[in-house]
Amino acid sequence: MTDEAAGSASTPFGFRARLGRFIESPRAQSFIIAVILVNAVVLGLETWPAAMATAGGLLRTLDRIALVIFVIEIGLKLVAHGLRFFRSGWNVFDFTIVTIALVPAGEGLAVLRALRILRALRLVSVVPSMRKVVEGLLRAIPAMGSVVALLGLVFYVAAVMATKLFGAAFPDWFGSVGASLYSLFQIMTLESWSMGIVRPVMEVAPWAWMFFVPFILVTSFMVLNLFIAIIVTAMTEGEEPKAPVAVKDLADEIRALRAELHALREGMGREGRG
Repeated sequence: MTDEAAGSASTPFGFRARLGRFIESPRAQSFIIAVILVNAVVLGLETWPAAMATAGGLLRTLDRIALVIFVIEIGLKLVAHGLRFFRSGWNVFDFTIVTIALVPAGEGLAVLRALRILRALRLVSVVPSMRKVVEGLLRAIPAMGSVVALLGLVFYVAAVMATKLFGAAFPDWFGSVGASLYSLFQIMTLESWSMGIVRPVMEVAPWAWMFFVPFILVTSFMVLNLFIAIIVTAMTEGEEPKAPVAVKDLADEIRALRAELHALREGMGREGRG
């Protein structure tokens, strides 16, 4: 190694680059994944009174060790990347979760203690396959706007109709637009919709199935399939940009082979004439 190269390797930039490669290396990421999994199990065991009575001290110690490891990891990333660390949404996500875990959770702050389990969500940021799924969902959000608006319109029209049709006989379920919206949401989720709501209504209004069955078909099946189609399309489009690059590389190789073949033919022709 030359003196210049040795000098550049010892600069802070060279150190930060090596530190960044170390933090992002497969071994380091595998270690962090293991810590996240162990910490998630520990946080689950802390909700079990028998486990806390037997090994409460050990569980709390493991929890603190995991938190220290997460803080060290975030600190090393900040040193390695500087302010560029916050340009990645996943880094901001990790930073926020670890910061929440550092907030003291004393009396009256039970919610903060409950939020510690959010550390398990860090698996999403460190496992590439999970990141692709979440990124696909985020890309699908703009396209979902029209579907959500359509669903909201269908719900509002159906709620007004249900209030007019069944409100007098069943005020608890359809006495107002708000109550009707909640009851229709329950029906859409298919949670006790038949024996819980529709059949009692049909005992008073036997024709009520003509209202509820089309509503279920539109909201539970058609709209759900639209959501799935949008998400699948968004995830597929996220993989498509790789294809043109591969096609371009293949085209370049074909042109290079053609040039070599043409040059070879010209050389053989000159030899034949000679």
